[in-house]
Amino acid sequence: MTPKPAASPLRLSPKQAVLFDLDGTLLDTVGDIALALNRSLEEIGIEPLSTATVRGLIGKGARVLVARALTTAGRSGTDADIAMVFSGFLKHYDALYRGGESMATPYAGTSDTLQQLAASGFKLGVVTNKHRALAAEALQHTGLMGFFSVVVGGDTCAARKPAPAPILYACSVLDILPANALMVGDSMNDVLAARAAGMPVICVPYGYNEGVAADSLPCDLLVETLTDLPRLLSPAGARSAEV
Repeated sequence: MTPKPAASPLRLSPKQAVLFDLDGTLLDTVGDIALALNRSLEEIGIEPLSTATVRGLIGKGARVLVARALTTAGRSGTDADIAMVFSGFLKHYDALYRGGESMATPYAGTSDTLQQLAASGFKLGVVTNKHRALAAEALQHTGLMGFFSVVVGGDTCAARKPAPAPILYACSVLDILPANALMVGDSMNDVLAARAAGMPVICVPYGYNEGVAADSLPCDLLVETLTDLPRLLSPAGARSAEV
């Protein structure tokens, strides 16, 4: 895939930290999300949605996912319905880990990439719209939690992505300026949040982007996989890659 042309002449280096989205960027979690959602929908008499359908509903957090699912299923999506299904979704999602049913897996090369970035001295963090407790469980389950100095969830701040607050909070915990960090994600939420926080953003093409074509995302760079990051963030790579 050809790297996306620069939106502005910012350089990748020097950077002190790399912040990652979780679902659709580090981990393939659509199977878990669909299973927990369908179990919660079943409790109010709604037939399960296909995994492909659920994939297109992911974005902006679990409550929005639930509201979209109810609309897709032909329900009015009243506040009471949303609250009930949302509560069930969180319960069933947590139960996947406790019951050994989670299917979440890191995308190919993720662990090696994180190891290389950490060895190069980068501080690493996760900024996701998933509830923090569920994000932490997913990272523990997949063996990635130890790489990260901060995990910011959709319930950590008053606002979630695409607002910049979660990214700015992660930077404050890591004690770095936003301009000295890089956001890596898969959706418009990540791009808008990074832009508002004043940092460059790189996107991957394989995640959950609410139906937006990856090559149309106004990110600074579109990379094939996360394995491209260590090369891009090395001194030589940073000198040759403008974003």
